[in-house]
This record gives sequence, structure tokens and C-alpha cells, in this order.
Amino acid sequence: MVQQQTADHGCKSRVALVLIDGLGDVSIPSLGGLTPVAAAATPNLDALAHAGVNGLMDPVEPGLACGSDTAHLSLLGYNPRIYYRGRGAFESLGAGLAMSPGDIAFKSNFATLDKATGIVTSRRADRHFEQEGPILCAALDGLKLPSFPNYEVRVRYATEHRCGVVVKGRGLSGNISGTDPLKDNRPLLTVVPLDNSEEAKHTAAVVNELSQEMQRILTSHPLNVRRLADGKNVANVVLLRGCGIRIEVPTFFEKHGLRPCMVAPTKIIAGLGLSLDIDILEAPGATGDYRTLLTSKAVAIARALAAPLDVPPNVFVPGEYDSKPGWPGGYDFGFLHIKAIDDAGHDKAVMLKVKAFEAVDKMIGQLAHLLWQAESGGNVSYSICVTGDHSTPVEYGDHSFEPVPFSICCLKDFVKAIGGESIIAATSMDTFKLPHVSDEGFESPERIDVGKRWVRATAGDPVTSFSELAAARGCLGRFQGSEMMGIIKNYLQLY
Repeated sequence: MVQQQTADHGCKSRVALVLIDGLGDVSIPSLGGLTPVAAAATPNLDALAHAGVNGLMDPVEPGLACGSDTAHLSLLGYNPRIYYRGRGAFESLGAGLAMSPGDIAFKSNFATLDKATGIVTSRRADRHFEQEGPILCAALDGLKLPSFPNYEVRVRYATEHRCGVVVKGRGLSGNISGTDPLKDNRPLLTVVPLDNSEEAKHTAAVVNELSQEMQRILTSHPLNVRRLADGKNVANVVLLRGCGIRIEVPTFFEKHGLRPCMVAPTKIIAGLGLSLDIDILEAPGATGDYRTLLTSKAVAIARALAAPLDVPPNVFVPGEYDSKPGWPGGYDFGFLHIKAIDDAGHDKAVMLKVKAFEAVDKMIGQLAHLLWQAESGGNVSYSICVTGDHSTPVEYGDHSFEPVPFSICCLKDFVKAIGGESIIAATSMDTFKLPHVSDEGFESPERIDVGKRWVRATAGDPVTSFSELAAARGCLGRFQGSEMMGIIKNYLQLY
């Protein structure tokens, strides 16, 4: 185990890692050749880069357009080529479904199927499914398979159009395909075994019947009857993909010597954290989509890192409705996940991604404010690290292989860069929502306010702002995600 180091002055060092999902992008003509984060007014992120050390990071390896699950494994120090067993278990654990050895799970979407043709006309029946999703999940939870009565099926709502699905029983294999065609207007797929084992063949038959039974229940559900009458997409099929089992790995604490916590309303990220024995903190109002309250995330992480000066939030327990108290002595590593930036990339919403970065920047200021209060009143020094798990360019609407910026800065240097204690003390802690903006009629590139840009760096590299191109000048160079935790731990030794 790697033991946490402390600075020479005896203070413990703790770090808040802000992970911006889908952070990276490409040059956008409508932004005058800037990327969304470069076009955004981000004084706090710029101060972080200005006073810290920077680099460009390939979350898994150069040239690989990775998913969030494999990227997060890599960033947290677990080689996905060794440990990855499908994303279904992550989604289901995060949704609150307990899993035992031998269970299989799927990352699943409520979708719309043309029953006459077998074509999936929309992989997302409704992006805003927070009211109806739990109702349909309750109708599916515990369904019986006529040909396989000994298997138990559990279904739990996750976020937006997503749900977790777990199948419990003997003789199941995770080595099967799924039903999700991955694109709209393609046929619903039949599950097939991915090896010649009897377990895989048997599991494929079980899951194909599961898909059919789900369709039967959903098609006749009163909620879908009402949606059809209202002219809305019906949610008459659950697309099953990423079949997986719960991974068995050394815990994050065993691997890194840092007691970890996480704020991650996005269920697949929460489930991944649970798989590494990371405590998942409660953060009221944090939703993992455009409606999220970023301030709530900042408060939860700050309270967890400030303990015992503050009381840490309660911790989510899969399979139980009641939470448990957080670690009273406080956490060393606080992971704060932000999903909305990635959603804007998938939605090809240029100005929404720009403005969402500005909202994230505001939250960074709030997080720094809270941690500075804790540092001023205790014997812990704090650092803030900001990076992403992959690029989701708005031009493409999907994940891509561009590297992402990485910055880490000790809090006292950030406070100096932002203008001193009076500036950080004046930070408003009022909650706020992400802006609702349209790409129609936005300002021309010549009029976009790109905010303050530093003219002189104060730390160990010449980077003066937070962006993809700026980070390329950083002293950390270009590195792979598997090196990130080593960089963070080495940095903590300095402070």
C-alpha cells in the first residue's frame, strides 16, 4: 500500500479532484477557432492553471476514444484492459442494486421500438424521464421469466432515460452481446453468446426472453398508453448493453493509501466508485444532468474533506434505502464528477457547453472558498485538481480521442492568484442552476468575452489559462491516465 505523505510542517494534505466529463473538444469555427472551454470566461480555472502545474492527458492511451467507465478506471489507477468486465455492473450498483458473485447486470435505456418493423426509432424514449422512469422500473422489477422461473430480475431507475438491470441466478455468463443497436433507426438486436461455453449460450437465451417480457409489460402499461395518446415517444423497450459482472479489485485505499469519497449522481460513475470501495456522498439537488445543483456538489466534497472540523455527508449504500454516516475523521481524496458538459457535447450544443463551463468555474470558486475556510481553521492543507475523462466535441456529438487538460494547484497558491483572501472570502455561496441557452443568435466570435487571461505565470510552467492548447505548454507534458494518481500523490507530498 502507498501511504499518504504529509508536508514537512506536519499538516495533512488532502485533494479535491473535479472531473469534468467530456471536457475536451476541438476548434469550433463559430467560436473563432477556439474550443468551448477556451471561449468561456473562467477566471477560477485560469487562476488554478496559472498558479499550479499543468499537462495534457490521454485518459487511457493516445488515439483511443474511450468510454467514461474505462477512462475512470484508468484515471483511478486500474488498468481497464485487466479489470474491465462490462459497464452493466457499474450502472446497476450505482442505481442501488446490490450484486453478488455470479450476477450479471446491464446498462440500459428506455427506448422506442416500432413493433411492426423491429426498428428502434429512438434509443432515448425521453431525456427527461425523472417522473415516469421510476414508475416503469417498478413495473419491471421482479418480473418472472416463463421459461426460466428460477432467475430473479431486479430493475432500478438511474438517471434520465437510463436504468440498471440485474439478473440473479446460477450458471450465468457475462460474455454475451446486447440488444442495443447503438444508433437510431436500426433493428433491435438479438443477444448472442460471445464464446462457445454452455453458460454463455444459456445466458443469451435467458436475456432474449427477458427482453421480450420487458416489451410485453411496457407496451400495455397505462403510462405508455397515455404517452401515445399525447403524441410522445412510447418507452416500450429496454435496450440492454454492456453485460458485466462486479469486478474484484484492490480497494482504492489499499492501492493509494488515501481515504476516498465521491459525489457522482451519474449512476455508472457511482457504481464504479462503489466497486473500488469509494464512499458515495449524498448531495441534495445534484442530479447528473442539466438540472444539477453544482453548489451542492461543492458543499458535499468540502464537508467530507474538512472533517472532523465539519460533519461529512451521509453515504449511499446499494441495496438499502437508508444511508450511513460518512467517515468522521474526514477523507483525503474527494472526487467530484460533473456530467452536464458531456451532455452538451452529445447534444451538439456549442453555446450551452461554453456557458456550462462558466457555471463549473463558478462552482470551483465556491469549492475553493469552503476549503479555504477549512484550511484556515485546521491543520490540513488542500489542493484542487481539475481534468476530464475524455473529449466529447460538439462538432461530432460523441466521444473522441483528443487529450484533455490537467491542472493541479495547492489552495494557498490559488488564493494568491485569484487576488487574495478578501476575494476568496467574498465568494457567494448562493445555489444556481445551469443556464438554458440556445445556439441560435449567439454572439459572433469577435464579440465573445473570453474573460481575463493571465500575462505571467507564477508556478513551475508557463501556462496562464485553462484550455487544451494552454495545457500543452505545461511542465507535465503529455501523459497517460494511468499516471494521474501518481502525479497527484507526488504533488501532495510537496504540500
